[in-house]
Amino acid sequence: MKQTALIIVDMVRDFTDPEGLVYYPQNREILPVIRRVLDACRAHDCPIIFMQHCNRKDKPDRRIASMRPNCIEGTWGIEIDPMLPVDEKKDYVIRKRRYSGFFGTDLDLVLRQLDVKNVIIVGTKTNCCIRATVTDAFYLDYNPIVLSDCVATNSEVVNQVHLEDIRKYLGQVMTSQELFQKLDGGEL
Repeated sequence: MKQTALIIVDMVRDFTDPEGLVYYPQNREILPVIRRVLDACRAHDCPIIFMQHCNRKDKPDRRIASMRPNCIEGTWGIEIDPMLPVDEKKDYVIRKRRYSGFFGTDLDLVLRQLDVKNVIIVGTKTNCCIRATVTDAFYLDYNPIVLSDCVATNSEVVNQVHLEDIRKYLGQVMTSQELFQKLDGGEL
């Protein structure tokens, strides 16, 4: 299974906790399913990578100037949700400042060093961070696999539109149950 990695995108407290600065209830709903995927991927010895959105405190950034403040370094809001425990010895936690997990990070280097070909992508927001990460994974010749019951945004219509585009043009879309079957069958 070493050729398949799980990338968990931005499941940080500002997005997943009711007290978070940009909380969406949909993120809370997918957490238990992501946890089952995390456990299954660990059981199959897949590398686990947590992408952690983080904006610099008190530093200029034109991209976030017009947005609600969120995921500020040094705050509780950037912590990975405790429902998704990080194994400090095995897992990777990679901070990012833009939508794509690949832009301005060492994600591609980590995946190449691990000889990963397939990337299972879960997390938030389907129309921003998931879509951008999937697009860059596709451009970098990875096989992106998005789990439809493990991604969310604040509109189900928007969520479905982006999942359909990903399915048509960028990678595979399947459910967590379909993934479990593929993992157990040695297909990934």
